[in-house]
Amino acid sequence: MTTHDGDTGTELVRLNENISKIEELSKRLVTALSHYKAINPALQGPGQDLYMKAAVGYWAEWVQNPAKILEHQVEYWGKSLQHYMEAQKALTKGELASGESAGPKDKRFANPLWDTHPYFNYVKQQYQLNSAAITKAIDDVVDLDDVDRKRLRYFSQQIVDLMAPTNFLATNPDALERAVETEGQSLVDGLENLVRDLEANDGRLLVTLADEKAFEVGGNIATTEGKVVFRNHMFELIQYTPTTETVHEIPLLIFPPWINRFYILDLKDKNSMIKWAVEQGYTVFVVSWINPDPSYRDVKLDDYITDGYLTAIKEVQGICNVKQVNAVGYCIAGTTLSLTMALLKKRGETPIKSATLFTTLTDFSDQGEFTVFLGDDFVDGIEEEAMAEGYLNSFFMSRTFSFLRSNDLIYGPAINRYMKGEAPPAFDLLFWNGDSTNLPGAMAIQYLRDLCQKNKFVDGGIEICGEVLNIKDVTVPICAIACETDHIAAWKSSYNGVRQMGSRSKTFIVSQSGHIAGIVNPPSKGKYGHYTNPKMSMGPDEWMAEAEFTPGSWWPRWDEWLANRSGKQVPAREHGDSTHPVLADAPGTYVVMRASA
Repeated sequence: MTTHDGDTGTELVRLNENISKIEELSKRLVTALSHYKAINPALQGPGQDLYMKAAVGYWAEWVQNPAKILEHQVEYWGKSLQHYMEAQKALTKGELASGESAGPKDKRFANPLWDTHPYFNYVKQQYQLNSAAITKAIDDVVDLDDVDRKRLRYFSQQIVDLMAPTNFLATNPDALERAVETEGQSLVDGLENLVRDLEANDGRLLVTLADEKAFEVGGNIATTEGKVVFRNHMFELIQYTPTTETVHEIPLLIFPPWINRFYILDLKDKNSMIKWAVEQGYTVFVVSWINPDPSYRDVKLDDYITDGYLTAIKEVQGICNVKQVNAVGYCIAGTTLSLTMALLKKRGETPIKSATLFTTLTDFSDQGEFTVFLGDDFVDGIEEEAMAEGYLNSFFMSRTFSFLRSNDLIYGPAINRYMKGEAPPAFDLLFWNGDSTNLPGAMAIQYLRDLCQKNKFVDGGIEICGEVLNIKDVTVPICAIACETDHIAAWKSSYNGVRQMGSRSKTFIVSQSGHIAGIVNPPSKGKYGHYTNPKMSMGPDEWMAEAEFTPGSWWPRWDEWLANRSGKQVPAREHGDSTHPVLADAPGTYVVMRASA
């Protein structure tokens, strides 16, 4: 009895402490939300025209084929009623057995209670019935073109995912079990996590994916030794310290995307492509882009090419005393490298000996999953935002990328962080993913309008730096690496772009996995394989059907390709030269500039 009373007293003390914490957190929550800056409605969802088209299309099907629509409705009503009656029957008999799930296996419902407990099983199965009914209703809409249908399916699926029972405490057995185990402490911790995220993002909800305190850029990630040897208003140029006595004569210049930080290629020693390339005997330079603020509002792709690409190439030529460099472009940086090569062709200049393109789109006739965000409704909203602020805030880019994988990058982490009170994992890749950058206003609109929407580089030409550039103007030897499950730059679209280039020498590789893991795939892991096929006269499906699969990383294959275009061996180079003094240690200063709020 005494022990029980003692336990009760301890529980009451803990309960009072938690109540006090909740009161304090509630005040902080209100304060954080008061800082919320309203977002342009055009950036929150599709335009009204899509809803109107969907409604008109659905009612048209009602008129033209009412029996079909009624059949679907009656089928849904019947399944829901039958499901309810079966659950009631089981409960009245005192049975805890549950029926088989109505849909495929889903990792969101991994807890055994979803299958063994009548309540959770009923909720799960009814959700699956509802989801199937919505999907069928979307399929019933007539007179929609392919793009509108794709957008309708996507945004409908966002609603379906949002309404999943796992996203609510009362219908999430994992969160409820955790709350019981911790006597409610997990809910208090979860509320504190929610408040912290709101405070960190000026009232906007952006789930923290990784433990930011676990990583330090230049401390335990981005640690490959090197020096900053040049700096202008667009980038810092990093030259990495050689680890071999001799190096290839032709240096390697890497252009990473300016949507994210360059250190995705230098996370840790074991998976650093930069470190690996240095170890293969290349003089490696990397461009570390500035994180734009409002003063960069008028910066365009033209400026990235002139003050970025061409300037970096010139500086590397001078430091290494060479006429040519081998260049690498990743994602949007690969697209812009292609524009740069076309411009150089127009000018009759040949400073690039070969180019390697990582997950690069140049033909935007099929933008893959990004199609849903490239209608005028969204792009008009982005243009209004970018022109008003001078830049496109990193928040919008992060949110867009996250919603392409909402269950993995939004709802799953939110459940763990807010309902289960867990700390974010110490995961370097997720830390990098959250270290986003802004985009200059003019450049963002130019990219979306001229390339993504109008596909000018392929259709008619795009005017850059006073020249009209076409994809056929790219005549430099090309090695392109695309990734099989890439949801940002689909490999088939990448392949179609490379096919249209004017280069006589083209090598195309498809790596297993996605946009990041397919590229950052060191040989030591022995993980993802890759496909090759020297014939590029056929379509992508035929190319893949005849491709040869090789287990393991594509890096050694690329090394062989690159070495053949990198000249003789010369003594390893020191950092910079008399006109390029060392300005800072790698990874430099630009890489740690945080995004403006």
